[in-house]
Amino acid sequence: MTYAWLAALFLPLFPFSMLLNLILSRLRWQVARAGVLLVWPQIGVAILKLSDPDIPAWVVPWALATAALYALRLLTVRDLGLWAGFLAASVLPLTWGLAQSGAPAENLHGFALWFSLPAALLALLTKPLIARFGAAYAGLPGGLSPMLPRLSAVLVVTLLAAIATPPFPGFFAMLDLLPRMSASADVAILVIWLVWGWAATRLLQGFVVGAAKPAAIDDIGRQSTWAYMSVLCALVIAGLYLTGGGL
Repeated sequence: MTYAWLAALFLPLFPFSMLLNLILSRLRWQVARAGVLLVWPQIGVAILKLSDPDIPAWVVPWALATAALYALRLLTVRDLGLWAGFLAASVLPLTWGLAQSGAPAENLHGFALWFSLPAALLALLTKPLIARFGAAYAGLPGGLSPMLPRLSAVLVVTLLAAIATPPFPGFFAMLDLLPRMSASADVAILVIWLVWGWAATRLLQGFVVGAAKPAAIDDIGRQSTWAYMSVLCALVIAGLYLTGGGL
């Protein structure tokens, strides 16, 4: 269990999850935040698979409680960067359910990647918002959709990927997780999944919906839009591949 405790820092179980949130809050460079979100859970999976610990059954309720705690926190968060970090802290503990069920290493790495990549993209999207409005805070810019349509579209699609809607691979990763869990765990996971969607809806209401504030603000460039959309299209292709049973 020694290595499992170490992995609990990287596949964050509360209170170990506070370390990830502290690191993300201290990083001011959005690319560094995105890098941490991508690499951090992969280290945890590598530790688990290299040490191959015997994970006790009581770790799964702990992981579900952590996921539920941060899912509820998402409902109160308005800052996009903080929201991305809390989403990761809510999703990544569910990897313990896969690990405890004996899922192969590629499933664990895939589960972590399919959720951490959209969270990393959300962290990157804070940069154009801060550059234009001084903060990536829901409600501050007013309705972005008529004012910055490209940025709005990228934000909406990225959020859909982050909360595991089809055809993004997070949806199929969740479908891989559910049959491995007990009935009570499945109910808890589905409720947590529902809360992610609720929190994303509230966030979008603050950023995209509503009257635009009159201002002469440039939208993100076409190259940036294509770069984000290319990554999201790659995620869609990966999701469609997963429907065939590959992971």
